[in-house]
Amino acid sequence: MPLRSAVRLLTTPLGGFLRPLVANVQRGHAAVAHARSVLEHELDTIRGAGTWKGERVITSKQGPHIYVDGSRGDMLNFCANNYLGLSSHPEVVQAGIEALQKYGAGLSSVRFICGTQDIHKDLEQKLALFHEREDCILYASCFDANAGLFEVLLGPDDAVLSDELNHASIIDGIRLCRAKRMRYKHMNLEDLEEKLKEAQSSRLRLVVTDGVFSMDGDVAPLREICTLAEQYGAMVFIDECHATGFLGPRGRGTDELLGVMDRVHIVNSTLGKALGGAAGGYTVGPKPLIDLLRQRSRPYLFSNSLPPPVVSCAAKAVELLLASNEIAQSMAAKTMRFRNAMTKAGFTISGNAHPICPVMLGDARLASLMADDMLKLGVYVIGFSFPVVPKGKARIRVQISAAHTDADIDRTVEAFIQTGRKHGVIS
Repeated sequence: MPLRSAVRLLTTPLGGFLRPLVANVQRGHAAVAHARSVLEHELDTIRGAGTWKGERVITSKQGPHIYVDGSRGDMLNFCANNYLGLSSHPEVVQAGIEALQKYGAGLSSVRFICGTQDIHKDLEQKLALFHEREDCILYASCFDANAGLFEVLLGPDDAVLSDELNHASIIDGIRLCRAKRMRYKHMNLEDLEEKLKEAQSSRLRLVVTDGVFSMDGDVAPLREICTLAEQYGAMVFIDECHATGFLGPRGRGTDELLGVMDRVHIVNSTLGKALGGAAGGYTVGPKPLIDLLRQRSRPYLFSNSLPPPVVSCAAKAVELLLASNEIAQSMAAKTMRFRNAMTKAGFTISGNAHPICPVMLGDARLASLMADDMLKLGVYVIGFSFPVVPKGKARIRVQISAAHTDADIDRTVEAFIQTGRKHGVIS
C-alpha cells in the first residue's frame, strides 16, 4: 500500500473522532461565555443600584482602633461585633497561643471520628453553665447551628412560627425542615397568637425569634412571647448572637435581661462576636435535644471540629465573664452616650438601648457615600443596603464596644455631624 494511502486510512477515522470533541469543547466555551455575560450583567445591576459591597483591608488586629490599607493613621472602628473588646484581650490571645502549642492547628477530622479533644468538652460545659442550660453542642458557626437544629427537631407533623425579620441563617435553617412554616409580623404579638391558634393541631410548636435583631437593634418582647407560648403549648427558641456576653445584669443575654431564662427552652449563639470574636457557634438546651443533635445534625456531623486556638480563646472569654460582670455592665452608659448625642444632633437612630445603633438614611447610595466620607475623617463604619436590609431602609450601622472611650464616641458623633451636614441629612 502506498504511504499516502496508509496515512489517509489512519487519519480519516481520527479526524472523525476529533470533530465531535472539538464541537463539544466549543459549546462548553460558549456556555461559559454566556454565563459570564449573565453574571457581569448582574454585577453591573448591583453597582448601578449603589448597593455594591466592597471590602476594606484591615492591616492590624481587631479593636476599637485599627489600621486600614490605603488610609493614613489609625482609624476608630465602630462597626465590629467586638462588643466586649475581647478579640485582642491579652488573656484571650495568650490562651489561643498556648492551645496552638499544646494541641496543634486543627483536628483534620469531624467530632465523632477523631475530632473531639478535652478542650471541646470543657468549652461546652462552660457554655451550658453560662446559659444555665443542661447541655451544649459546638458548631463551626452559629449559621451552622441554625442550619442544624430545625431539621432534627421538627418533622412534618410539627409547626415552626418565625418572626419575619429573623436572621438569614434562621430562615435557611427552617427551609431545611419539613415542619409547617408560619411567619408572624415583626414582634407583633397579636399576629403570633393567631398563628399559634392555627398551629394547635401540630404535634410540636416552636416559636423562633432573634433575641436582638441585628439590623435594627430592637429587642424581642420575650416575656410576652413566653406567655403566649405557654398558653398555647409551644416551645421558645432564641438566637442570641447579638446579646450573649453583654445583655442582662451578668451578660447572659436577652432572656436574662427580660427575666425569662427559665422560660426559653433553646438558645443558639456565637463565639464570633462578644465571646472572643474568632469563629464558632453553639446550641444550649435540654440534654435529650443536644444528644439527638450529636447523632443527626448534619453541619455537626460533616464539619471539621473547631480549631484548638479558637476553642481556647472562647473558653477564656467565657471564664472572664463567669468571673466578673464588670465588662458587660460598662456597655449601657456608652451606648446611651452615643444614642443620645446622635438623636440630639438630628439623626434617626433605630432600636433601643442596644449597642447596635443603626443611623437610618433610607438611600443606599447615600449610606455608601457617607461611610466613605466618615473613613476620610478617621472613623470606620459601613453602609448597609439591600439585600442585607430591606429596600428603602439603608443605614450606617454603628456598634458600640466596651473598649471604646467616651472620647472615641464623641469624636465619632462629631464626624457624623460633619458628614451629615455635607449630605443634607441634618441641618
